[in-house]
This record gives sequence, structure tokens and C-alpha cells, in this order.
Amino acid sequence: MTTNPTGVTHEVTNQAPPLTGHNPADDAVLLEGVRREGADWHVDELLGFGKLVGGEEARTWAEQANRFEPELRTHDRYGHRIDEVDFHPAYHSLLTATVGAGAAGSAWADARPGAHVARAGTFMLATMMEQGHMCPVSMTYAVIPALRRAPELAKLYEPLLTSRVYDPGLRTPSQKRGLLAGMGMTEKQGGTDVRANTTAAVEQSDGTWRLRGHKWFTSAPMNDLFLVLAQAPGGLSCFLVPRVLPDGTRNTFRIQRLKDKLGNRSNASSEPEFDDTVAWLVGEEGRGVRTIIDMVTMTRLDCVLGSAGHLRESLAQAAHHTRHRSVFGRKLIDQPLMRNVLADLALESEAATTLGLRLAGAADRAQRGDAGEKAFLRLATAVGKYWVCKRQPAFVAEALECLGGNGYDEASGMPRLYREAPLNGIWEGSGNVNALDLLRALAREPASLDAFRSEVEAAAGADARLDSAWRGLRGELALTEDAEIRARRVVERAALVLQASLLVRHAPPAVADAFCASRLAGDSGFAFGTLAAGTDFGAVLERLPA
Repeated sequence: MTTNPTGVTHEVTNQAPPLTGHNPADDAVLLEGVRREGADWHVDELLGFGKLVGGEEARTWAEQANRFEPELRTHDRYGHRIDEVDFHPAYHSLLTATVGAGAAGSAWADARPGAHVARAGTFMLATMMEQGHMCPVSMTYAVIPALRRAPELAKLYEPLLTSRVYDPGLRTPSQKRGLLAGMGMTEKQGGTDVRANTTAAVEQSDGTWRLRGHKWFTSAPMNDLFLVLAQAPGGLSCFLVPRVLPDGTRNTFRIQRLKDKLGNRSNASSEPEFDDTVAWLVGEEGRGVRTIIDMVTMTRLDCVLGSAGHLRESLAQAAHHTRHRSVFGRKLIDQPLMRNVLADLALESEAATTLGLRLAGAADRAQRGDAGEKAFLRLATAVGKYWVCKRQPAFVAEALECLGGNGYDEASGMPRLYREAPLNGIWEGSGNVNALDLLRALAREPASLDAFRSEVEAAAGADARLDSAWRGLRGELALTEDAEIRARRVVERAALVLQASLLVRHAPPAVADAFCASRLAGDSGFAFGTLAAGTDFGAVLERLPA
């Protein structure tokens, strides 16, 4: 029985200190993946950025940027239309750090093999720091391959989109030291069905176009450039819309309102209206979806990387708390049932991180002309986007629960992580969109299945449970009857088989064994923390982040 003879009622004991002063880059799972996928040369820089991410200053930036939300100013004091969004200085500090670390477009200007893998590792760390500011960062990275379909525009803007300088404010693009890009695809009547768009484009005698219409969900409206879909005479087309025109005048970009979102509060998402808005055609007229899909593909990759980073951060918070909190005479992390929960979360996180970095490696090699990696990326991105993002909300909820009531308190940071958790599953196509995308890839691009098969079968014979799961999945993939009804089952199984193959080849045996037993052989329950009693919990928990 504990007594309090001194009468002191506010002495604080048995509470975990804040998780600051650590280095989230000093993580075996992350560093092994970065090295394996070809960016060993980036490790020192990654560790340097990790010191900032794990520091008190970055934590303060994240808290402030979400507490003091963006504010829309449609007019200045004199009544002039300006359509600007004001951000707290912390938001600008986050972007300065993240763009400066190379998480935006700089990989496209780096000739070194592994540049996109290096950027992926940096992107994951920046996501651990704060999630909302990563939206403009991701879109800036993703715009480059689409913009290259208009070589003259790419020549003009790409050097600034690949800059490591964050230069906020609406000014003539050519006079800035760095640019950020966004996209405007969806409209309220269609959403994902972008072919239902009604925004109209009319060509002008000088070669420019004029747009008129209203977009429904356009994030980061203070970015400098946007790729926008609009209906031209030749069909749905892709256009470049700058906020400020080359002559320094403001382009018409009327922000009707900012979205009041569940999470992602630091980032402004808007409904812009175009009215005689100046634009330049990107790609072929009538091929807008084909053009902008290059951008969407890269942002889907970032959804996987961002969710994997988010899982890693949530797990780190749970592990940190349980290392410091005692119950029933032992640290929480030493309690058998909590060890089961943490080990299960660790398996999920390692599988997500390994898959995300494998996709980044494929993207890097595809950009350098590897046709097999490009084919693999086509199918595997849809698989990873569906599954890793789908697992995120349940994962973060379980990690939050590890902190108990402390995790439900805003001061812990866990509620912000929880509110962010559903976003990547929705952005750039919700679960059904990506499941159906898998079917499209199978039907239209058979080389993608061949590449996927080669990747999985690289682990053939190493684990009987994986071999059996792959045989079953091959049968599912060959069936065409009720394909759409079964699409979620198939993409889920494809993700688990792919993750298992990667872990069997690259993770410690205890990790691969536990993953195959629980995810492929069904030796677990439906909730996290239901691994079998024979699991090597100690070996799995050695992989926990700091």
C-alpha cells in the first residue's frame, strides 16, 4: 500500500517525459531500407535532419501550426480582391526545414542513383514532424513528370520547383528562389469522377487558354502553380495555372472558402473559382487524365510513404510511453500483453516502411529507364496505397490506447495524429478507387503482373506460408467473374503477400516469421495484440523506434 505521509498532493511520478531530443532517423528499419534501395550516400544527411525532427523546436512548430489555423483574406483593407491565406509563422518554419532538406522537388534535379529513395526517407521524417505541411511538399514533387509533357513550361519552371528554397508569398514566379505546386482536379458534382468536370477552357489567339469553373478541393492555395483539369473542345485537358502571371499581375483565382476539415488543420484546402483565368495547355488536348495521372501516381507513392512515417511516429510515441510508465510493479513494456500489442504494431510498421521504400526504389529506377521497375510500380503503388493507408487509422488508435487517458489528451500530440490518420486513405483516390485501379492494371498492363510476380517469387521456397498464400492469390488474380466485388479482398491479399516477400528477404527471421504466421496463416485475431504465444516478442521488439 502506497502512503503519502508528507501530504504532498502534486508531486508528479510515473509519467513519461516528452519524446523530444531523440533522432527518429536513427532507426534500423528506416536506415536499412534506405541503404538497400540505393541511397546509402544519404544516411548522414538523413541523420542530420532527424535531429531537427526529434527536437523540441520542431514539436513546437507542429503544435503551433495546428493550433493557429490558416485564415482566408479575400480582400485587402481597400476592397481589392487578393485571395490570400495567412499562416502562422510555425507553418513557414516547417516548410523552410522540409523543403530545405530536399523533400519537395529536388530529387528530380539530382543525377545520383537513389535520389528518389533519399527523398523518400526525408519525406517520411518530415511527416513524423508534422503532417499538414506535407501536402504542398508532395504536390511539388509530383508535378514534375506531368509538367515535362510541356517542355517549354518545364524549362521555365522546373529549376525553381526543384529548388531547396522555400520562398513564400505571391510574386512573379521567375523572381522567386523556389516554387511550390498544387493541383485542381475534383469538382462538387463529380469528385473522383473527373470526367464529369464542367470547368471550361477556351483557347486564345496568343496560345494561352482561359478557364471558367469551380473546383471543390484544392489544397495549398498559396502555392505558385497548379495543374488543373478543364473541358476543352477536344475533351478533358490538363492546364497549368499560375497564381501570378509572368507580367506580375494576379491571375484570377477566387478562393470561395477554406474547408473545415477533420484533421490536416495546418494546411489550407480551398474551393477556388476560375473566371477568365489564364492557363497553358500541358500535354495533348483531350488527354488531361493521362497527363495528370503522372502527378497522381507520384502523390499516391507519397501517401504510402506518409502513412508509413505516420505509423512509425505513432509507434515511437507508444513505445516511449510504455518504456517509462509502470503498472503492477513492472514497466508497461515488460507486461506480456503490452508486449504483444507493441510487437504486432511493430510488424505492421516495419512492413509498411519496407514496402514504401521498395516503391521509392522502383520509382527511382523507373525514372532511369528500368522498364521492369516501372511495370512493378504501376501495380504495386495501387496495392500499397490501398493497404498501408487503410491500416493507418486502426494502427494509430491502438498506439493512442497504449498511452491510456494520457493519449486522449491534446498535449500528448496523439489526438492530432489520430485526426490525420484517415487522410491518406482518401487523398488521391479512396480505397475503392485503388482497388479498382489494380483491376485496370491487370487488364491493360499485363507486364505489371509479371513484374509483381517476379518480386514476390524472389522469396520462393523461403517460407511455406508465403508460398501457399501466393498460390492462392494467383488463382484470385486469374478470376474475372465478380472481379469488382472481390477487388478489396484481392488487393488486400496482394499487399500482404508482397509485404511478406519483402520481410522474408530483408527483415530478421523473427519478424518475417511472425508476419507470415499472423498475416498469411491467420494465427492471430482481428485486433492488434493478438499474436500467437510462441512469437519471439523480444526479437520483434528490438526493432522498435526510439
